[in-house]
Amino acid sequence: MNTFLELVRQRQSVRRYDPTRPVARAAIERCLEAARLAPSACNSQPWQFIVVAEPAAKNRLAAAAFGGVFATNKFAAVAPVLIVVLREKSTFTAQLGGWVRGLPYNLIDLGIACEHLVLQAAEEGLGTCWLGWFDGRAVRKALNLPRSAQPDIIIALGYAASGDVRAKNRKPPAEVWRYAPPAAK
Repeated sequence: MNTFLELVRQRQSVRRYDPTRPVARAAIERCLEAARLAPSACNSQPWQFIVVAEPAAKNRLAAAAFGGVFATNKFAAVAPVLIVVLREKSTFTAQLGGWVRGLPYNLIDLGIACEHLVLQAAEEGLGTCWLGWFDGRAVRKALNLPRSAQPDIIIALGYAASGDVRAKNRKPPAEVWRYAPPAAK
């Protein structure tokens, strides 16, 4: 990778993994470290990451998470690693600010941390898919989590079955950004 923009252009949601290539623990931990270092409102760090890499545990989690109406994401069961991201409460100050602004800062913070994780994974040559469509109650049960645990995201992690990078289908810049006019004098 030469530039950050090249890394961003390379990162894509992977839905076909090579099940024969395990992910080194050191690579997983660099991804987690990138997430841990992410900024958050009032430094709340309202996240917790549960790494499920042991094959029997991963298969049990995938069967629970991606059954029934959630079966569209069963492809993730082939990934060697599933990372369950739990949402924690923000600090009082961040909660208050979020209430005043009508913004769930802890969800925004989760998004930032997870994006750090998937970009580090791309840097490592790993593929990821960020999943929000899964059975949260079944995930809590499979991981023996308390009812209060809030699993919001699962990130599938592994080596892509193919090295092809798909073209990005994005809106043109003119539809996405603009500059404010100069202030009146």
